[in-house]
Amino acid sequence: MAHRTVLVVLFDGVQSLDVTGPVEVFTGAEAHAPGSYRIRTASLDGAPVRTSSGLTVVPDQTLADASDPYTLLVPGGQGTRRPDPELVAWLRVHGPHAGRLVSVCTGAVLLAAAGLLDGHRATTHWAYCEKLARDHPAVDVDPDPIYVRDGRIATSAGVTSGIDLALALVEEDLGRDVALTVARHLVVFLRRPGNQAQFSAQLAAQTAQRAPLREVQQWITEHPGDDLSVEALAARAALSPRHFARAFQAETGTTPGRYVDRVRLEHARRLLEDTGDGVEEVSRASGYGTPEAMRRAFLRALGTTPAEYRRRFSPATAGPPR
Repeated sequence: MAHRTVLVVLFDGVQSLDVTGPVEVFTGAEAHAPGSYRIRTASLDGAPVRTSSGLTVVPDQTLADASDPYTLLVPGGQGTRRPDPELVAWLRVHGPHAGRLVSVCTGAVLLAAAGLLDGHRATTHWAYCEKLARDHPAVDVDPDPIYVRDGRIATSAGVTSGIDLALALVEEDLGRDVALTVARHLVVFLRRPGNQAQFSAQLAAQTAQRAPLREVQQWITEHPGDDLSVEALAARAALSPRHFARAFQAETGTTPGRYVDRVRLEHARRLLEDTGDGVEEVSRASGYGTPEAMRRAFLRALGTTPAEYRRRFSPATAGPPR
């Protein structure tokens, strides 16, 4: 088996977890399947770099000395806020020759600055998606998923999603058994689907300014199985349905219906992960009413069925560490 070279780009202000998370995944895969990966790190001049958390990382080589890799991985961090023109120029020249182009978090900013994401769907940390879309209109920015695959280009959201993406790449290269072994060793799930949302319903929406609306938000979270129609929620807030819907969207940034959908999906996911309740019981407790309604919601939001979701993420079905 020929080594698949993974070249990790280093620069001052890099986020350490963006580097070490994926590196641990590929290193673990190499330990389990010797000869599968060759991991190299490189900075522009080969000098040590200081991460955003103050750690010093010593690269293996200069970028000029690096050969075209199977996977070129570009991490994010504070150092991407003012991209180094020399680094961007190197990516512009060498990025197209990599077998696979991967970014973690705001590493997508560097790829976009080099023109490598033009015409492609991509994501980055949720806090920077709007700016990425504004600065690079030729990039199709999707702010929701934890990672996005578009041909040979793969981009991921905040720090830990780099591990999810790296596990997905290992599974693609070496199969599920190797990826599962690495995931178990790192004590992480194999694997969150790429289109899983970056954050929870409560974090995705803003907190309403007015107390009655905040109380409704809390009520939704605590009672996902209740009647959460606009009419019922408006009555709880002592507002007309039309006024309530308009005020809720204005203060939270989302409609009542979308907020309820996210809360119910999140509640169902937790029950599938943490309990042995049957699918029918979970669907009722989460407000879907029927297993088929919950199945449609899961397929629409996550691209998987409730049964497959449980198989992937329930510790009870993951099996003992090996």
